[in-house]
This record gives sequence, structure tokens and C-alpha cells, in this order.
Amino acid sequence: MKNLFLTILTSLFLISCDNSNPMMNQWSDKNAEFGGVPAFDKMTPELVKEAMLKSMELNLDEIDIIANNQDAPTFENTIEEMERSGKLLNDVYSYYGILSSNMSSPEFRKIQSELAPILSEFSSKIRQNKDLFNRINTIYEDSKSNPLSIDQQRVLELTYKSFTMNGAALDEDKKNRYAEINLELSKLYNNFSNNVLHDEENYITYLEESQLDGLSKGFIKSANKIAQDNGYENKYAITNTRSSMDPFLTYSTNRDIRKIVWKNYYSRGDNGDEYDNNEIIAEILRLRKERVGLLGHDNYAQWRLQDRMAKNPKNAMELMEAVWPAAIARVDEEVADMQKVADENGDNITIEPWDYRFYSEKVRKIKYDLDSDEVKQYLQLDKLTDAMFYVAGELFNFQFTALAKDKVPVFHEDVNVWEVSDKNTEEHIGLWYLDPYARQGKRSGAWATTYRSHTTLDGKTNVLASNNSNFVKPAPGEALLVSWDDATTFFHEFGHALHFFSSNVKYPTLNGGVRDYTEFQSQLLERWLSTDRVINQFLVHNQTGKPMPKELIAKIKKASTFNQGFGTTEYLASAIMDMKFHLADPSNIDVDKFERETLSDLKMPSELPMRHRTPHFGHVFSGEGYATAYYGYMWADVLTADASEAFAEAPGGFYDKDLAKKLVEYLFAPRNSIDPAEAYRLFRGRDAKIEALMRDRGFPVIE
Repeated sequence: MKNLFLTILTSLFLISCDNSNPMMNQWSDKNAEFGGVPAFDKMTPELVKEAMLKSMELNLDEIDIIANNQDAPTFENTIEEMERSGKLLNDVYSYYGILSSNMSSPEFRKIQSELAPILSEFSSKIRQNKDLFNRINTIYEDSKSNPLSIDQQRVLELTYKSFTMNGAALDEDKKNRYAEINLELSKLYNNFSNNVLHDEENYITYLEESQLDGLSKGFIKSANKIAQDNGYENKYAITNTRSSMDPFLTYSTNRDIRKIVWKNYYSRGDNGDEYDNNEIIAEILRLRKERVGLLGHDNYAQWRLQDRMAKNPKNAMELMEAVWPAAIARVDEEVADMQKVADENGDNITIEPWDYRFYSEKVRKIKYDLDSDEVKQYLQLDKLTDAMFYVAGELFNFQFTALAKDKVPVFHEDVNVWEVSDKNTEEHIGLWYLDPYARQGKRSGAWATTYRSHTTLDGKTNVLASNNSNFVKPAPGEALLVSWDDATTFFHEFGHALHFFSSNVKYPTLNGGVRDYTEFQSQLLERWLSTDRVINQFLVHNQTGKPMPKELIAKIKKASTFNQGFGTTEYLASAIMDMKFHLADPSNIDVDKFERETLSDLKMPSELPMRHRTPHFGHVFSGEGYATAYYGYMWADVLTADASEAFAEAPGGFYDKDLAKKLVEYLFAPRNSIDPAEAYRLFRGRDAKIEALMRDRGFPVIE
């Protein structure tokens, strides 16, 4: 099979691989400045393709050497060597990831379609290498009577689990079918993502000047700039992304256009054309079930959750079902409030999904005298960035120093870079890249990633971490003002970055995470946005520079549980749907019908949609990271609410030094070197309680 794989690799080379390809220069170098940095300024799709192919080939050679070692298997000559392998591929993959997520193009998408099955086969070649797994298994069995050191034992167990979960112990026929399924899935995931990206790029709503009522001046200027960039000089563009859709639906007084914008957004991947994702999803579900069946599991959810905090689908569903009734009951109250406002205003409508944000904002003003647009005047992105740096300094002793534009190569002019160091010792920790703005070819949403992670296996490495957002770029000379929700998300993703920078692990594998736990650290960091120190120092008015008035702060805190019905229900509907899709029999599944009937059975309020409708649910169907794991945000939210209460009760509040030390020591620095449940108990002294979540959202608590 390897000969076939190498034949495919060779046939896809468009140019011979030589030193002329800068992507093939391993940039991680402890002797270089900042430990070496990616040559983003020299990156092209063709060069990255060539480097990906060659670095996979070299990595397979490394694995063969480990697998065919004639010495008796030991942790050092097998597991540690596996941890060292693939360094060039790791470097090259940073380029591939940027082209996929931040700088996609038709040219790259073609290459991505070619590479997707090759990457799948590459992974299978490692996971199903019989000689390699025999060595791992021998070490694993021996460790039962001769335990290794704590971190070595953890790496061994995670490695063994990863191999067995991915078919390493199957017979040859089942291994081959397992690999074939992964190959098919890789193509489907790529097609799913490209279809969503197509609909995001092509369903743009262009407005005339007479259709801008209700929208802020800053939003209008940004919309005009986007339209101009697309060749429409005197029009205004509402792009098919959340960062554009959300404020438009909140403030536009034009109900007919709100409906168009809403339908464009929630119909991504579901337009009955060649870019429709419904049949792709059905095939993904069928293949996933078949694949885990080879391993003896009844369904995909059972297989996936065995190494998560929830352990099984039953535990995950019980959490979601415990919260769901309170969430939809709150939606009923919110809709009644909105309908009352509409009736009193003589609008003669019944609240529909494209009305929810608009009338919710009116209710907010009436109930709490809180104007979201007024709040935005105090939420400037540059000041929020400074606020995050302040929190990082107070809790983690990190300091961030901006680097000159020519100091580090970047992949787009909008990207800026900061050096991260210890503010007490000035020891260098890493670099933080920020890519804040939406643009064509960039996937929607917000995320964090690493180009290099911390380890001490062969000497200490620094961290290169990135945060990526999709804020609508302001017109030249204008400040970028964001909503409170967007500011919260900004802090959230920075929490992931702090998790990366805090790592103290020796082995690369331990930088991984348990999906329903790794969201906890980032969700917890959101809480510092509303602390008095951040509000008083960094939330200053865009025009006057004056700090946010105490009266407005009081309104924000009073309204903290406002619209929790909407937020909780739209999220939970997606999480429950994710789980139910993977528990169902997918043999002849009609995806659209299953979604409708499941939501009906749940008594889903008709006035709002799922946060991610199935045809564009990229978390679940563009890969497997969140498949049957989208519930993890709520699992993590229980931990977050419980940990927040610990800070609220501490003598120094959210800046309590002793508790902050435990936060870093037990919840951030260990990464995956400690079982997550045990790590939380070390921090809190007990398990987290769901009652904290219910209190946090203003839902009834049954003691």
C-alpha cells in the first residue's frame, strides 16, 4: 500500500522538490530569532502543496524507522521518537492551515480537494501501521506492571487510546475498510466546507441609501466600503456572515430586507443547488456509523465520547435536557415581551425569526434602559486588546509588546504581531498573531490556533499562537466598535491563546485537549470583560475618551441575564441536534426532514432558529473535532459558572492572587497532562455543580 501511496504523491508533484521552495525550509529553529517563524510572506498554494506532499513522505519514512527498530520496544525508542517525528510537516501544516482558514482561493480549494484524500491516507498509514502498533501495545501492556513516570504514562495511554480508537487493533480487512471510509469522509468534509464558503461569498445583499434606516454610521461606512471593493460604488453590502448579519437584523427598520438577510444566512448549504449539503451530511452520517461499527460501537456518539469528560451520550444528553425546559420557557417570556412592544407600536406583525434581534433590542431599552449601540461606543477593538493584555498580566504575569510590521512575516497586511514575555523575569514566551477582519476567502466565525506549541522534550520551545476574528473592517480613519457579545467572543478566543502560552508540558501530545474541557478555560476568561478594573480602565467612549458611566455599567450588569432564552436555546438546539443525528439510524435519513421533526419533538420555539442549522454546521460536518461534541460548550459552561463563583467569593475577587495561581497551576499550565476532572477538583476542591450554571443564566434552581 505504501508503494501506491508514494506513486500518488509522485504523480501530484507539479515541480520537482528542491531547495528553491521556501516552504520546505523548516522554520522552527531554536537558534533563530523567536525560535524561527513561518515565512508567510513567501507562501503560495502551489509551493505549499509541494511542501505538504514531500513532508508527508518524509514523516512516513521517520515512522518506518521507528516501527522497524530491531531493539526491544521502550518508551524512549518508540513513544519519544514518535513525539519527535513530523517536525517539518508540522511547520508546513501552518501554511496549509492559513490557506484553508484565512486566505482561501479557488486555486487553493482545488489543491485542497486533491490533498484531502492524501492526508487521510497518510494518517491511516500511521494509525494502522501494524509493526508500530505492536511496539506501542507492548509498552502499554508492560506499563501495567511497571508504571512509567506520570507524564510518560499519560502520553502512552493517550497514544494507545488514539491508535485503538482509530482501528489499529482491527484485522486487515477491517483496517482496509476503515481507511477507505476515512478517505471518503475526507472528501466529503472538504466539499461541505467549500459549499458553505461558496454561499457565504455569493449571497450578498446590496442596499440603496434609502434602505439604511436604523443602521449606525460606522456600520454604513463599512458596508459602503465593502460594496465599493466589490465594484458597487454607491451601494451598501450586507455580507453573508454573522458579523454583518447580526447588527443588521438588530437595527435595520426594513423588515422585508431583514427577512432576506436572515434567509440568506440560515440557508447556507441548503439552497437546493449544486452547493447543497444535505446529501453530503447523510453520507457522512452513514459512513461514520459504519466506521465505528467496525470497532464494535453501536453509534458514533458512543465511540466519540469515550475519552471526553461526559464519557457517554447519556451523560451529555442529561445535562442538555436538564437545561432545555428552562431555556424554552424563557424564550416564551422574551417573545411575549417583544410582541407587546410590536403591538403597542402598531406594527401589526407576529414575531418571526428575522424580528427577534430587532424587537429584543427594543425590549432591552424598555426593561433596562440599555441601548446596545450606546454600549458599542465604549467597546473599541484596540482598547479591548489592551484590556486582554492587562488581564493576562494580572493573572498570568504575561506582557505583550507590539512588534514592527517588518519584524515578523505575516500573511495579510491586517495581521499584527506581539511578543509575549514574563513581566517579572522578561523571559520570552512566544508570539501572538491577531487577524481581526472579515474578508473574502476567510472562513466565518472566530477561532484560535497555534503554529508552534510549548514542549521541553529536546529543549524548551516557545509558542506561536494566533487569534482570528471576522469583524467588519471599519472605513479608513474610523475606530472599530463592536457589540458586547463580540467583545465577549474576543476575550473567549484570547482565553485559548493564554491556554497555549501557559503550557508547561514536556511532550507534544500533552498539548492536546479534551473537547468538552478545553472550551472551559476560554469561556472562563470571558468573565474578566465585565470586571470593574477592565470597565473602568479600558471601556472609554470612542469620541470623548471618558470612561463608561457607572449608570451604564449598572445597566449592563443588571441586564446580564437578558435574552438568555435566545442565547441558550439557539445553542442547545444545535448541540442536541448534533447528538441526535449521531444516535439515529442514518440508513435512509432525510436530513432536512430529520431536522424539522426533531425540532418539533423538542417544541423548539418557531421564533428563532438553531445557532448553526445542519447544512452549514461546520463544527460537526466539515471535520470531526466537534462531532457529537458541540454539547461541550455547555459542559464547559457548568465548569465556568462554578469557577466564576469561586472567584466571586475569593477575598481579592476576580484578581485574587492565590486563586489566580491555582487557576494557572491546575487549569491552564497542565494542558492534557492531568485528567480534566481531577484537574478541576485540584482547583475547586470538589466537582462542579450544575446549579451554578442555572444561577448564572437566571434560570430557576431546584435545590
